[in-house]
Amino acid sequence: MILITGATGTIGSALLTHLVADGVEVRATTRDPANTTFPAGVEAVHVDYRDPSTFAPAMAGVDAAFLNGLPGPDDTGVDAALIEAARAAGVRRVVKLSIIGAGDPRLGAPGRWHVPGEDAVRVCGLEWTILRPNTFASNTVSWSEPLRTGMPVPNLTGEGRQAVVDPRDVAEVAAAALRSGAHHGRTYTLTGPILQTAREQATVLSEVLGRPIALTDIAEADAADFMRSAGLSPAFVEAAANGQSFIRAGHNELITDDITRVLGRPPRSYATWAADHRAAFLPVATAPERN
Repeated sequence: MILITGATGTIGSALLTHLVADGVEVRATTRDPANTTFPAGVEAVHVDYRDPSTFAPAMAGVDAAFLNGLPGPDDTGVDAALIEAARAAGVRRVVKLSIIGAGDPRLGAPGRWHVPGEDAVRVCGLEWTILRPNTFASNTVSWSEPLRTGMPVPNLTGEGRQAVVDPRDVAEVAAAALRSGAHHGRTYTLTGPILQTAREQATVLSEVLGRPIALTDIAEADAADFMRSAGLSPAFVEAAANGQSFIRAGHNELITDDITRVLGRPPRSYATWAADHRAAFLPVATAPERN
């Protein structure tokens, strides 16, 4: 039995899909099991990160647990509490989802958020693996709304390059680590195969969609105001601005072979991800009006 916390999130949902397709017994956490739809055969269990008493029942009978806590300005030590519940329940193996640059002071607050959880994993006494994925290729789904409304896509990272990673690759590495002790004690930094600017990603997506994509560059000094004008919370704006500055400065220009070493194949490219998710950028179909 494998427990997936954060099962409705980007990586959690991809991991769940991969494990179910492989015939693995899966338990998925959600705050509202009655109103959450999972694939057939998945056991849904109630977990509320604000209520640690829900952790122990979720961990009962579990062999391995995927830990996708709540790092950020509102974190209350969820990762450590999940790990303690796992230990008490006799869970053998845990895989912690972190971020690229965790612990790097140049990343600012987001670089600090995952450090307590990583530290707790390393001393937990269980088999453990830490995953530090790069920016997800799927983050460009945020471009779908301006594309549908004829607006330019905002570029908040300037000419900064990064090797964006396909969430499916992250999920497959997580699945491998959850199912085998061969990855115990490893911290994997997961990246895509090439470095790209946002403008280069837009060019790729333009080719996939068969239409031009206009970008508008948002100066670093204007980025926070731009995000606030979009209604984003102050905490999110601060964290996002730190991450954008990190990328602009070239600190995220990193490619690793960790995906290849774990999966035995190269990571998927942004072009592959875009082609497979082309529908996410198309106009939403509307039902015909009735007389």
